[in-house]
Amino acid sequence: MVFVRKVPGRAGATKVQIAERRAGRDVVLEHIGTAHDGAELAVLMDLARARVRPGQDELDLGIEADAGRGRPGVIMAKSSAVLWEVLTGAYSALGFDTIGDEAFAQLVLARVVEPTSKADSLRVLDELGVAHASLRTMFRSLGRAAAGGYRDQLAGACFAHAATSGDISLVLYDVTTLYFEAEHEDDLRKVGYSKERRVDPQIVVGLLVDRAGFPLEIGCFEGNKAEKHTIVPIITAFAARHAIADMVVVADAGLSAGNLTELDQAGFSFIVGSRVTKAPIDLASHFGWHGEVFDDGQLIDTLTPKTGANTDNDPRLRAEPVWDPAIHTGSWRAIWAFSRRRYVRDNRTLTAQENRARDVVAGATTARTPRFVTTAGGARGLDETALARARRLTGLKGYVTNIAATVMPATEVIGAYHDLWHVEQSFRMSKTDLAARPIFHHTRDAIEAHLTVVLAALAVARYLQDATGLSIKKIIHTLRPLQEITVRLAGHDHIAADPLTSAAQQILDALDHSPR
Repeated sequence: MVFVRKVPGRAGATKVQIAERRAGRDVVLEHIGTAHDGAELAVLMDLARARVRPGQDELDLGIEADAGRGRPGVIMAKSSAVLWEVLTGAYSALGFDTIGDEAFAQLVLARVVEPTSKADSLRVLDELGVAHASLRTMFRSLGRAAAGGYRDQLAGACFAHAATSGDISLVLYDVTTLYFEAEHEDDLRKVGYSKERRVDPQIVVGLLVDRAGFPLEIGCFEGNKAEKHTIVPIITAFAARHAIADMVVVADAGLSAGNLTELDQAGFSFIVGSRVTKAPIDLASHFGWHGEVFDDGQLIDTLTPKTGANTDNDPRLRAEPVWDPAIHTGSWRAIWAFSRRRYVRDNRTLTAQENRARDVVAGATTARTPRFVTTAGGARGLDETALARARRLTGLKGYVTNIAATVMPATEVIGAYHDLWHVEQSFRMSKTDLAARPIFHHTRDAIEAHLTVVLAALAVARYLQDATGLSIKKIIHTLRPLQEITVRLAGHDHIAADPLTSAAQQILDALDHSPR
């Protein structure tokens, strides 16, 4: 029987040992330490109990520690060791450690834990108990990231991971804006279109992810550059970097006719959203033969003109034409879907917009001119024609592609487009969980280096989320409180650790990780 025992020492001290009963005598297996007061004794007993197998006991020889004698134990160090092991393990599993820059790695992982400024990252690392580089070294790592091609190395590692565990035959693209706490523009930071209606200088960031949302490529553009001018450079750079000749690119409705032609000529397949205002042209045959009647879930596979009017679809014919790139050279394939649920939602939105427009026309509000309000001769009126046209198209959603129906049926085209929420989720993570904005850097190299850190942090976060099924916030919240503590007692250092919670154990099991 193995047990913990307390035996008297010199000058009122108490020895804590792990012993085993053999042939009627106690054999000491390990001396844990000598306590000189009650605090030291409590710590040593906890250490000893942790080392004895569950179900075994302690042997109290009747010795009580003198709480008034000696000095208490001293905590020499503490760290969130389990969390840091998980983070560094993910960093290495992605192949990022081949960069060989410890300071850069610490910046990336500190951002995963608690997004903050580069200088404040040292506080985060201190709280985690991580021995880190100096602030000067941290900033130098940003310079090394720009000069040493870290972005290219990370992109290569991300691609390798996605190629083995994901689907790179289809990639998703979207853009967002990141603003600066700055008063003046420069060649990169410019005031441009902002969905949040900000007037601060900003940059446009393009993000390419795989079908599950894992990041593959990130690009930086001037703040006033339109979205349609960003996709081709990102896609062509990605394809050239990895020698890809054929893949499907999915993006939203912000692309121009020129973008689609460029992607097609470069040999890429595409799936993009179509503006609902194009429905009357694309669905001229349907509206002519069936009016405004659609069935819930109805799909109509037809054509949409690349530019101008529709010359490939004859509305006198009842059947919609099946797109053939060799025959319909002036059109792309278009798919229109009708949803009763979308119809109800669209009508609710239009009613709210109509009510706001009527309030403005009646002078009941002085808000800026909303949709469906016209101004003629200084008088405002309700645009009944535009409102009726919008009502006519409620419930419809369009998709444009250069993939033939024989290669990908309409349902798969729509399913691929709906995967865009993954890239939107990654953008939300970068803006909130990883706090990519606002940016406080000033030079292009520093801004590019910041985005490189964000890309790496996003990849680590997505890797952990995909492996565990938990959000990165939940993972951090679960593992960060688990502390490993080094206590010095009577000249000896002892290590104690918080027991793993069931939630923590589930995370480690999902990652196939065992704490050291």
